[in-house]
Amino acid sequence: MNMVWKSLLRGARTLALLGGVGALHAADFAVGQVWSYKTRPGEEASTLLINKVEPNARLGPIYHISVFGVHIKNAQAPSGFTSDLPHFPVGRKTLQDSCIKRVGSRKANPDYLEGYAQWHAEFTQGKAGVFTIPVSEIISVVETALQGDQKTAVTE
Repeated sequence: MNMVWKSLLRGARTLALLGGVGALHAADFAVGQVWSYKTRPGEEASTLLINKVEPNARLGPIYHISVFGVHIKNAQAPSGFTSDLPHFPVGRKTLQDSCIKRVGSRKANPDYLEGYAQWHAEFTQGKAGVFTIPVSEIISVVETALQGDQKTAVTE
């Protein structure tokens, strides 16, 4: 084995020991990416889509995501369940802690625009923020809220 290969292997081992290999960084996330993530039990096929990345001087990049393939109880839905959630604003750490593997790409989900517009109006007035908890926990909070227990949803 020549010296170049030995040096590369030593460098790769060092990165692996330091956590550099496989760690997700902000540069890893971009509009149109579809990711698998650490889901709730029974929702392992669920994915998330990055619809928009919005720079923010105070919070860093804000990622506007849609989540597909969940199973949320929702008495207002005709089937009693909701499977797609069109808009969540999340911080970088949420994606870093939640995403497992990039599984594809697609155009932004047009259904996110309504939720984004509402969020943006509130955000610019200082009345809304971004989620900083894992995506699976966000889904549980939404499910609780849809069941009418707003107080529990906010405090979890």
